[in-house]
Amino acid sequence: MSAAAPPAVDPAAVEEMAREAAAWCALHGLVVGDRANPRSATVPGVGLVHAPFSLLPARLPEHFWRQASELAPIFNELVDRVSLDGDFLQYSLSKTRQVDDFTSRLLEIHRKMMETNKKENIRLGLHRSDYMLDSETRSLLQIELNTISASFPGLGSLVSELHRTLINQYGHLLSLEPKRVPGNAASSKFAEALAKAWAEFNVDSAVVMMIIQPEERNMYDQYWLTKHLKESYGVTSIRKTLSQVEAEGKVLPDGTLLVDSKQVAVVYYRAGYTPNDYPSEAEWSARLLIEQSSAVKCPSISYHLVGTKKIQQELAKPNVLERFFENKEDIAKLRKCFAGLWGLDDEEIIKTAIEKPELFVLKPQREGGGNNIYGLDLRETLTILQKEGGDARAAYILMQRIFPEASLAYLVRDGICHEGLVISELGIYGAYLRNKDKVVINDQSGYLMRTKVSSSDEGGVAAGFAVLDSLYLTDKVILN
Repeated sequence: MSAAAPPAVDPAAVEEMAREAAAWCALHGLVVGDRANPRSATVPGVGLVHAPFSLLPARLPEHFWRQASELAPIFNELVDRVSLDGDFLQYSLSKTRQVDDFTSRLLEIHRKMMETNKKENIRLGLHRSDYMLDSETRSLLQIELNTISASFPGLGSLVSELHRTLINQYGHLLSLEPKRVPGNAASSKFAEALAKAWAEFNVDSAVVMMIIQPEERNMYDQYWLTKHLKESYGVTSIRKTLSQVEAEGKVLPDGTLLVDSKQVAVVYYRAGYTPNDYPSEAEWSARLLIEQSSAVKCPSISYHLVGTKKIQQELAKPNVLERFFENKEDIAKLRKCFAGLWGLDDEEIIKTAIEKPELFVLKPQREGGGNNIYGLDLRETLTILQKEGGDARAAYILMQRIFPEASLAYLVRDGICHEGLVISELGIYGAYLRNKDKVVINDQSGYLMRTKVSSSDEGGVAAGFAVLDSLYLTDKVILN
């Protein structure tokens, strides 16, 4: 991806656009909690600021957009099929569990479900596959596949509207066409999938329960889904932390999950993906309680495990995709987007990475921005792991570093517009819903663009590294 290089626009006009855009954000709910206000993460409507955004959309040749969109239903199907192979998940993560307590606890819950032979008849996945356009290979390569708490369907949907509005208003200055910014229905598509899962559960009085963190400055992204659920489908949702579920929840003998005396049809996790979400045994008890119930889980414990870095690396090995797919065309499409991925049991690749750390990223089994290891830190970590030996290496995977082309863009944060050299990352949302043998939904469900200053290694918006963006589709390949 290459962010739209700013046209030769008068600086005063840029400032005017930034002010107009910030006002639009406030009027249309493109907002997050203000870090400067301690109540902004717990009390709705207090301490709002506009979400950080790019003033103009990022450019992407249309055929890469089509490629990423076509991959979404294939990845949805892959997650479902891999999730059914409990032995594959347990074996692939067996070494990781020995050195990573978080993965070990997830696997323990998964093992208990396998032992009771618990079947999930209604299976719901709301995923996001993230890509970057590599200037070295001229190809779209996958960064990771998120199977839990795929964030920003609510706010991400709004940025394309913002950009079309700005282009309509300032098109004479920008030489851009609003029709080249694709619509983004991620918010309504995710709500539709949650509502259809609720309908398949078929208990009219039941609710959708969103699992949240105790402090959540990105709550408005989540409230957009709540709004769609209520207004479009008449579905009531409740927000609970894992500790609240432990205190208020119980599972009846028939599997019914009750929380605060309400029957839960669907559990949608917007927390639970990081060790920080489990500060005590109460949270782990809640996770197990939910898994033991008949409620639809998004994700189930098995879907969650499919999204780990180690499983991503295992699926990239020769002949592994064939274990789950017979369709050679689908396998080829998946393999085309795989970056180089290696376990740290490969001595040759470790040697190469220590010699040329700039060509690799070291990834631990963690979600959310700020966890990856680069450059000299990567060399130092690998050297220590190599000296120590043992199973500590299993907590990491090595990935080929992707080098997207950088270009100039205007980034707006806290009402201040900066010009900077940036790179962008495309996330494609996917929704999958199956009830026994009936596939109800398997779709591409919108997209998320994130743009960051090219000198930053990390890319999370909520973690403070990136801004929200949208797409501007071009007809030709931009790469040199």
